[in-house]
Amino acid sequence: MGIKKILVIAVLVSVFNCTSKKDAYLFTSFREPATEGLYLAYSEDGYHWNDLKGPYLKPDAGASKIMRDPSIVRGKDGTYHMVWTTDWKGGDGFGYASSKDLFHWSDQEYIHVMKNEPTVVNVWAPEIFYDEGEDRYIIIWASTIPFRYEKGEEEEKNNHRMYYVTTKDFKTFSDTKLFLDPGFSVIDCVIVKREKNDYALIIKDNTRPNRNLKVAFAKSPLGPFENISEPYTGFLSEGPTVLQQDGKYIIYYDNYGEKNYKAVSTSDFKTFEDISDKISLPEGHKHGTITTVSRSVLNGLIEKSKEK
Repeated sequence: MGIKKILVIAVLVSVFNCTSKKDAYLFTSFREPATEGLYLAYSEDGYHWNDLKGPYLKPDAGASKIMRDPSIVRGKDGTYHMVWTTDWKGGDGFGYASSKDLFHWSDQEYIHVMKNEPTVVNVWAPEIFYDEGEDRYIIIWASTIPFRYEKGEEEEKNNHRMYYVTTKDFKTFSDTKLFLDPGFSVIDCVIVKREKNDYALIIKDNTRPNRNLKVAFAKSPLGPFENISEPYTGFLSEGPTVLQQDGKYIIYYDNYGEKNYKAVSTSDFKTFEDISDKISLPEGHKHGTITTVSRSVLNGLIEKSKEK
């Protein structure tokens, strides 16, 4: 075998090894009626998602023992931290569990973040964001506290605002504080870091005539978020999650009015391109979040999915 051929083979092997070790994307999900637990999907390109089936964690936290809106983040040490909605109505907290491989999980915990609000109606769609600058996790969620804010067009029990806590270890948490009051009912927020001191916040305007997605901006992940945009999705859309790739951001969202998933692409959060015809997701996929998964963990999940 010639030297040139040997070099070509060596380069191909090297490229293959680098590619094979590259992280993939992981999308958390659930299936209605949300009693089964965690479902997963993965993607190599960020557009086409392969079903890893489920459930991988049967919910046992909260009074209703459901799992909706599972939000997951991969920590610096490779541990995955996940929070989720445990009750459609009632309850003063959300579920939490962690895992190294996404099928062996810690004991589930119920985090009572609204325990000091006796009239709280709900705790919806907790979302985790890792704040690198402060080496902490920020968890945001939507709650309604009747008669706390101007209700506008909303009923008192459907007038949401966003709240947050921070934690470094998921054992001790900061006091609960108001995260966002835009002057109208808001849910399903997602923090996106663009650059240092430059953050975007995807929000759902949950007022009856709108129920669509908008974006706001801030210099800190805790805000204040201002300059709320006009909507860039249609009526009855929610559950956004964001994937950053090649200088662009892909925003996936649950287009629940038409019972399908859609996505838009943006580089500046000012102009948005509908790329829904370029994506594919497993049937029944519902509101979750996207993170990355190592090749070794993904291989384990693929093998596990064959048993389901």
